[in-house]
Amino acid sequence: MDMNDLFRMGAELIQNNSDDATTGLDMDDITGALGSLFESEDGGFDLGTIVGALTQGDLAETVKSWIGSGENMSIDISQVTELVGSDKVTQFAEQLGISVESAEQALADALPNMVDQATPEGESMLGNLLESVGGVEGAMGMFKKMFG
Repeated sequence: MDMNDLFRMGAELIQNNSDDATTGLDMDDITGALGSLFESEDGGFDLGTIVGALTQGDLAETVKSWIGSGENMSIDISQVTELVGSDKVTQFAEQLGISVESAEQALADALPNMVDQATPEGESMLGNLLESVGGVEGAMGMFKKMFG
């Protein structure tokens, strides 16, 4: 699945969620906002945010469920800000002209499936990335060096 397809799938999930603020939004606008939020410099899915979440105790199991096979755990809207950062959530909300709460709900609805699709079984981009830095402990060490 290429990034445009991934962002479009996320946009469909957001457009079809139960929040009236997002159901009427233009699909291309949502796709663009997701791209602004998650597209990396090389045009791929920004896994840095997700790797960072693996160092957070509350989110580690949730994110692992998205990456691995099996059912994806849901994420609470309060955890969205913890995962992607309040600045990015605010930017996403402003880009779409919705409240921060609606943006958090939209991202909570879309993220589990987007990450799951970005890391298909047998081709886990995050798994490969984690392997290259020495697993979760290696990623934690890397983040401690960068931000410690």
